[in-house]
Amino acid sequence: MKRNFNLRTCALILTACFTLVIVWNLKERMSEQTLEYLLRHRHIKRKDAAEVRWSHAVNSRSRLTEALTGPTHMIEADIIMRSYDPKEPIMAHPPDTDSDITLREWLEGVKAHNKGIKLDFKSLEAVPPSVILLEEVLAEASRPVWINADVLSGPGGQATPLQPQAFLSAVTALPTHTVLSLGWTTGWTAGTENPGYSWDMVHAMEEICRTLKHPVTFPVRAALLAQSFSQLTWLLQQSDRYTLTVWTKQNDSVTLQDLLPYRKEFDMRRIYYDLPDSLRTELSVTSHDSN
Repeated sequence: MKRNFNLRTCALILTACFTLVIVWNLKERMSEQTLEYLLRHRHIKRKDAAEVRWSHAVNSRSRLTEALTGPTHMIEADIIMRSYDPKEPIMAHPPDTDSDITLREWLEGVKAHNKGIKLDFKSLEAVPPSVILLEEVLAEASRPVWINADVLSGPGGQATPLQPQAFLSAVTALPTHTVLSLGWTTGWTAGTENPGYSWDMVHAMEEICRTLKHPVTFPVRAALLAQSFSQLTWLLQQSDRYTLTVWTKQNDSVTLQDLLPYRKEFDMRRIYYDLPDSLRTELSVTSHDSN
């Protein structure tokens, strides 16, 4: 009887350990799903987020055709509600109020291609109807789908962020393979000392994301990286679900030296570089040559 009890106990312990290993592996893989998809379709050669190429402001029919037939892997577009009837989600960036393509048409165009998408919401009004369209049109579980919004005020940010809990309430019903791209409003001025992401900012963001089931990427402005290394390091260390997406604006001052500490410190699967191709390629080559 005692021997049977011990065998049952051992079996339960082994089952629990096996379950933990599976859960942990799934947790680790959540942040790699985009890279796995692109690797499987031979868009990239290795699980290196610096190899991912981006299209921006794909907010028209012509820009969508260009992006779908071009060399980029992730297609980014902005979503607002049309300002007049029929009111529906359209692809446009404020101050524009209209577009020649709706979100429904945009998603239908994407369906026939194996590229990832990143949808940037500029208003809460557009989120619920867009989520319904996403569930209808992109039901397959494998395509990378990133949902982006600025939900907190960040360094130098003047724009009003979307209310985080309202935004998350509208998008967390999406499948758990959906990547939530949650950022801060930011500003940057040449010739001045621009502040970085503060401890209060990263702590507030982590508190929002702590209980989410989705992988989360934090879009961070490249020109603010050098003064934010400790804070962003801490943020990435809080969960294997977290990644960074480094981005820049046209007139920002960004050097390779600003980027290299992040490239050297972190797993290359955990930081995406939404940068001009020349800088992104230089970063990838330099860091691989140094290894």
